Amino acid sequence: MNETKAPEAPRKLGATAPRTRLSKLFDNRWAGLAGLLIALLAPFVNASDYALSIMTSAAIFAMLASGLNIVVGYTGLLDLGYAAFFAVGAYTSGVLATRFELPLLVTVPAVIVVTVIAGIIIGAPTLRLRSDYLAIVTLGFGEIIRITANNLPVTGGPSGIYGIPSLTDSPVTFYYVTVVIVAIAIIGASRLGRSRLGRAMRFVREDEDAAEATGVHTYRVKLAAYIAGAVWGGLAGVLFAGHLSAISPNSFTFLQSALVLMAVVLGGMGSVPGVVLGAIVISLLPELLRGVADYRYFIFGVLLIIVMLVRPQGLWPARSKEALK
Repeated sequence: MNETKAPEAPRKLGATAPRTRLSKLFDNRWAGLAGLLIALLAPFVNASDYALSIMTSAAIFAMLASGLNIVVGYTGLLDLGYAAFFAVGAYTSGVLATRFELPLLVTVPAVIVVTVIAGIIIGAPTLRLRSDYLAIVTLGFGEIIRITANNLPVTGGPSGIYGIPSLTDSPVTFYYVTVVIVAIAIIGASRLGRSRLGRAMRFVREDEDAAEATGVHTYRVKLAAYIAGAVWGGLAGVLFAGHLSAISPNSFTFLQSALVLMAVVLGGMGSVPGVVLGAIVISLLPELLRGVADYRYFIFGVLLIIVMLVRPQGLWPARSKEALK
């Protein structure tokens, strides 16, 4: 008599394969603290003006990426004009600081108000669109903001604004202030993703029609995500203006939006630590390849393609904790 084996129990919906050591390391709650500690200790390794400038730019870029992650990673809205909010924040802060001789910190409330208004003006008519149509419209708005700044006398036209005061007189102190502000912004983005609104954003990303059927007001959720991303981008613009002491329309081109989006995709959409890692790679890798002169951007592009082929979900993919048991 042949023995029959009992059928295997089906895998529960949402169950995943056993985690590897690498995945356990990625899920470690101390990974973020370790990254912050590395950022704080970096000036002790190299405190030259060049190194501090590069590290400060990388921190600001990480804040931009965490803001765009709210829009793209959490909510699934493809935004190709995110540099518009970066520009709005930088120009608002720069104009107020130079025309009215205000400290840069005092301009922050005005920047938040202006970026919220910009998010509503741009997002309200466009967020009813989906997919490629939304991407094309946001790209258009991004270019409109840049061209407007290029032609307005108050923004300095093509020459931009110069003589913007910094938050501090010391590059080292400014770096530490930037790291602290960026860390707070990243923690805020992470907490937002775990909140009730953050869960609603992910439901909209996965299936907008199903989310609408279950009672989620998808339009309001998308608009809230867009406004939150705008505020993150505007505050990054304040840091950018204080870091360079000068801004011009050439700093807010489509390439800037594409690089931020690349950092989000490379790091892992929806993953806050992954997005930060992606931003650091995107901002620092061209500088590390500076020794190969004209070939650095070619090598940079090849390396990005290799990474995306090897890790299609990102360097540090998001891991959902909402799987059904």
